[in-house]
Amino acid sequence: MKVNEIRNLTTEEIIAKIKESKEELFNLRFQQATGNLEKPSRIRDLRHQVARLKTVLRERELAEANK
Repeated sequence: MKVNEIRNLTTEEIIAKIKESKEELFNLRFQQATGNLEKPSRIRDLRHQVARLKTVLRERELAEANK
């Protein structure tokens, strides 16, 4: 998901996406620990996606505080 796509989402949608991504990340880590992980790069991708989502949320918080 690109940053421009994330910025078009509402705050509630972003929070929901963060929750979904963290759940998937947890499951992938579990698969990795058991040796069943097929695509290890997916963990990295999800971590980056969570960071992007949190960055956009923080930008919105700061924009609200400056108003």
